[in-house]
Amino acid sequence: MSRTVRILATSDIHGYVFPFSYADRKPLNQSLSRVSTLIKKFRDENTILIDNGDVLEGSPLTFYHHTKEESSEEPMTKVMRHMHYDYVNLGNHDFNYGPDTLFAYLNGVGCDCITANVLYHGQSVGKRYTVHTFPNGVRIALFGVDTHYIPNWEQPENIVGFAFCDALETAKQVVREIREKESADFVVGVYHGGFERDLESGEPTEDETGENQGWRMCAEIDGLDLLITGHQHRSLSGVLNGTAYTQTFDNGRELAVIELDGDTKEIRTQVLKAECEPDEELLELLQDEEDRCQIWLDQPLGRSAVDLVIHDENDARVHKSQLITFLNKVTLEATGAQIAANALFLHATGFPEQITMRDLVSTYVYPNTLVVKQVTGKVLREYLEKDAEFFTACDGQIIVSPQYDYPKPQHFNYDMLDGIEYTICVSNPIGSRITRLTRFGKDIADDEVFTLAVNNYRAAGGGNFNMIKTAPIVKEIQNSMVEILAEYIMKHPVIDFEPVNNIQVIL
Repeated sequence: MSRTVRILATSDIHGYVFPFSYADRKPLNQSLSRVSTLIKKFRDENTILIDNGDVLEGSPLTFYHHTKEESSEEPMTKVMRHMHYDYVNLGNHDFNYGPDTLFAYLNGVGCDCITANVLYHGQSVGKRYTVHTFPNGVRIALFGVDTHYIPNWEQPENIVGFAFCDALETAKQVVREIREKESADFVVGVYHGGFERDLESGEPTEDETGENQGWRMCAEIDGLDLLITGHQHRSLSGVLNGTAYTQTFDNGRELAVIELDGDTKEIRTQVLKAECEPDEELLELLQDEEDRCQIWLDQPLGRSAVDLVIHDENDARVHKSQLITFLNKVTLEATGAQIAANALFLHATGFPEQITMRDLVSTYVYPNTLVVKQVTGKVLREYLEKDAEFFTACDGQIIVSPQYDYPKPQHFNYDMLDGIEYTICVSNPIGSRITRLTRFGKDIADDEVFTLAVNNYRAAGGGNFNMIKTAPIVKEIQNSMVEILAEYIMKHPVIDFEPVNNIQVIL
């Protein structure tokens, strides 16, 4: 009998079950329904299926569900149970809707959670580790860890009672325990995190905050045979310091297929694109809710007399798009703050003349809420200096700094502010790029105090904006930004305002 076994791994599905774009309904080579077809081609008794987190949040369908149908079973729980996953790990976005949603998912998905480093009121959310014995006798020891950086992003009320232990240290401890106590052919880590260093040179690719520790896991953990990674939405497959690794693109674009030979101890990894027909049986499970979602998405809200369409993303950031002016205008009204900040998310299309819910959820893709912080002029300048790191100069052009594109696009970490006027000089050294900072034309002093409205991600220090994290909270708005936008547009059915060009980005 062959002693080869197989692991199939998904990661960062983000609620995408249906194989089309929610912006224009055109078919896409992505979705869990396409991945499901691929899985069926490989599934047998010596194969296990694992998910590596970030399942519950990200698509208009999951947003619709948590906005309109939260009392019914969560859609991703339903489809993943139908697919008969063997094990799941948690991702950072799985906490976005709070503990009730998270535990309903874990109780309903029909398999074990293997997240070892997340505690809830002192008890581990998942198993410390598990040993899976295949029919052919091969034994695999499995454990999962989630990025422990979650408290730096998540709304505090969503993680009350949770503790996030260091992922690297937990992985080291668990592997040591497994090697001491178990007789396993392979030790496999499932990590909702990515790589903090270049996989070839070993050079850092980001600030080593602890958000991503995959490189150190492969470099420092003796006895770790395979590391299934995620979070960064990269397509990766290879070996680092003797540890095999994989990672897949997001939204169900790929499936990791790993074969482990129990006799030779060889591990073969590959990442396959989900370029196949969708699993119709899976789609039928959610079709009724999806139909209701589509009706909701096409709900007309109002119209705009101002051009709020994004024609070119880079230009929309260098020369602040009026879409951002509008988002900030709504933010200021909703919060009563003096200054507002918003980012242009990757692939945002903006709003056409006739605006629907589809336009809102396709452009503002995160379930963010708003937080008002008290900041001094000094903190405001520090914030803008950090913000200005987003740009660099190349051949006389202003472009996005490479670290905001690789290894994971982080365009959501460039904010544009209203309520002040400022200039970013990209050719100046980092930390000295804000050459003008005024409010109503008057220079802002370091000791002046303002109220600043940001999203909850930034308020928690997301993007390494620690100066915002430590600023005092004035108030919090519990409605999501999409809900706030929809309410504003219905209240003002014709959007019309004078363009505000308060930001200069120059060489």
